[in-house]
Amino acid sequence: MQKPNFNVDFYDFADGTKPAGDFLLGLPMKMRAKITRTISMLESGGTALREPHSKHLDDGIFELRAKVGSDITRVLYFFVIGRRIIITHGFVKKTDKTPPGEIKKAKQYRHEFLSREEQK
Repeated sequence: MQKPNFNVDFYDFADGTKPAGDFLLGLPMKMRAKITRTISMLESGGTALREPHSKHLDDGIFELRAKVGSDITRVLYFFVIGRRIIITHGFVKKTDKTPPGEIKKAKQYRHEFLSREEQK
């Protein structure tokens, strides 16, 4: 089996909870399987993964995309030096455009993550 090109981790709060992990566990089985497969593609492809699976949103924030029937799920992430990918959180998409609040939340999580990394 080929080793992944990138390491994918979930953003975690100070108490250890992971918003993306909790979101994924709450998804229906088919959707969870599809988005998990897409995360595996991200591990292998990294920056080369493009639409329809991944899309750049704004300022280094990307979304993984999954659809089962009429249900649309998005999981946001960013890249970190050292071939790392941090998945911030996910949501069920109900509008044509990704809500700006979701992008803002991903940027906030990225800022907090990078601040913690600098302190290590």
